[in-house]
Amino acid sequence: MNAALAPVLAELFGPGTLVGLRRIAGGASKEAWALDYEASGQRWPLLLRRAAGGVIYRHTLSLEHEFRVLQAAFAAGVRVPRPYRYLADLEGREAFLVERLEGESIGRRVVTRPELESAREQLPRALAAELAKIHALSLGELAFLPGPGAEPATAWLLRELYAELDALDEPHPALELALRWLADHPPRPLPLVVCHGDFRVGNLLIGPEGLRAVLDWEFAHRGDPREDLSWPLVRAWRFGRDDQRLGGVGAVEPFVAHYNALTGRNVTVDELGWWELFGNVRWGVGALAQARRHLRGEARDLELAVLGRLAAEMEYEMLALLARQTGE
Repeated sequence: MNAALAPVLAELFGPGTLVGLRRIAGGASKEAWALDYEASGQRWPLLLRRAAGGVIYRHTLSLEHEFRVLQAAFAAGVRVPRPYRYLADLEGREAFLVERLEGESIGRRVVTRPELESAREQLPRALAAELAKIHALSLGELAFLPGPGAEPATAWLLRELYAELDALDEPHPALELALRWLADHPPRPLPLVVCHGDFRVGNLLIGPEGLRAVLDWEFAHRGDPREDLSWPLVRAWRFGRDDQRLGGVGAVEPFVAHYNALTGRNVTVDELGWWELFGNVRWGVGALAQARRHLRGEARDLELAVLGRLAAEMEYEMLALLARQTGE
């Protein structure tokens, strides 16, 4: 891979030397490589994101489209790594290069480490501020994003989830029950925005001072802003800190209030209940789909295999949320 990257790096930063190229822990569906490039007495820390086998959801963005979303977000002042170059073919797979930032992204560490206590206190307002900027991105500029046409956003989301669930070709009654309730109790519609699609602790880069960057834009799409607002409420993204409903780092109320103040929207905490249930269904289906990637041989990985077992936790949470919604 070094030989393939050398001319690209020379074009970007001038003649120099590639110092190290190492595989690092990345997302569940993409490769991540750290590298440093030295040119003209300066060192450039870089991260290479490269396609791997298979995707989690049907409408996962190509790396080319993910890179274009990153460019738009960076230009709009969203905290993202600086995008450098999209590579259509890097040894048979597409990839892109971005600035490599330092910080903590492992969710369990973010919600527990003492040195990040001050950061956790600031995160609810910081997350609201970033979502306000993301939801203000131009839909016209990102017209390639998947999303609903004339139908409501909720109808499109549920149709996609049903298709993903059917593709598993095995019964999951709890998922079916939750999907049926969601379809029968749709929330009020809101105008579409650019959604990040996976906005949660674990896809954020955190330093002692607070939020440094929003990562992993492969699920960006056109959708309802409450989808992003509720995704960090999913129990799996609290990483054991269930006393802090917002991603294991804080309360929901100040997060939503700050978002409303910045955007002029009037989202209520109560109406996020529908979306929290939807998020648990979505991740339950996603975890099962990840396990299928392992079982089909698309990406042999023990972590993917284990994710399939976690779906039972989401099913249990769905039933608890349904009980709360229905009083049964």
